[in-house]
Amino acid sequence: MKLRSLLFVPGDRLDRMEKALRSGADALILDLEDAVAPAAKPEARRHVSAFVAANLNASLWVRINPLDGGEADRDLAAILHSHPDGIVLPKAEGGASVAELARRLTSQGNATAKILAIATETPAAMFQLGTYGGARRLAGLTWGAEDLPAAIGAATSREPDGRYTPPYELARSLCLFGAAAAGVAPIETVYPAFRDLEGLAAYAARARRDGFTGMMAIHPDQVPVINQAFTPSEAEIAHARAVVAAFEANPGAGALSLDGRMIDRPHLLQAQRMLAAVAE
Repeated sequence: MKLRSLLFVPGDRLDRMEKALRSGADALILDLEDAVAPAAKPEARRHVSAFVAANLNASLWVRINPLDGGEADRDLAAILHSHPDGIVLPKAEGGASVAELARRLTSQGNATAKILAIATETPAAMFQLGTYGGARRLAGLTWGAEDLPAAIGAATSREPDGRYTPPYELARSLCLFGAAAAGVAPIETVYPAFRDLEGLAAYAARARRDGFTGMMAIHPDQVPVINQAFTPSEAEIAHARAVVAAFEANPGAGALSLDGRMIDRPHLLQAQRMLAAVAE
């Protein structure tokens, strides 16, 4: 499942959903949570359900409301018969939250939808990031930098220059490591300044450098930048192939020299991962 770019679309804006299909995003996240006012949720559910049913060839995910309220069950009852590819779970608090959502999906006859958990939105969630291993249906973990500071009374999650303050850098890091420990995709959070494409390119490049495999977007214009950032260049692919070939030619070696630099087994693992992602 390729998830370089995941574009959020408000569930009550059918016009934006149609436009988003042409954005080039690997997946759309049709939002029934924060982007939709309470009074508009019933209509948004109808829009989302009809849109998913009419676009079965697209990769469509739905962000439902948190599990601890009745809105989540109403969301699932309205959309599952349309067979979305996945459910985005807000305010997840560890593997137990994913297990509970998987239980609800199964109880309503859905056996296929994957789960992407937003794993850092509450203080309790921070202490559960190592518990996602083995969670059924889990496809990835992502994080958020807005709900958590609000939950703890912080003024902001960012420095004046836009960098995250230390508590939220920690949330980002733990999400990355939690996803790796669970064997699922780590997805970088959104870049709010949607007109700043240069800043987005630097942010996405940093995310890929650090180990994230994809990123969420809030505007169609962000999608091409994100896709490019998370697509290996021809030079990178060629180097990865050279690393794999070098170890295939020397199967007993622990370390080798390639292009004047030493490479060892971690470099081989990185190269194999890159080539597997390209093949996918």
